[in-house]
Amino acid sequence: MRITIDKDVCIGSGQCALTAPSVFTQDDDGFSALLPGREDGGGDPLVREAARACPVQAITTTEE
Repeated sequence: MRITIDKDVCIGSGQCALTAPSVFTQDDDGFSALLPGREDGGGDPLVREAARACPVQAITTTEE
């Protein structure tokens, strides 16, 4: 799976980090970021839920 975060759309609500904290974090500016080495989601089943929880749909997941 590939995870993409649209930094131009992200508002920093933090829902992704709350939903899937093993994959998402917030950067120094408060916007969504992937934890190092988690670009593929690491098999975390909550990644898709985190994408759905984003209030502005800044996160997309695609199967590779």
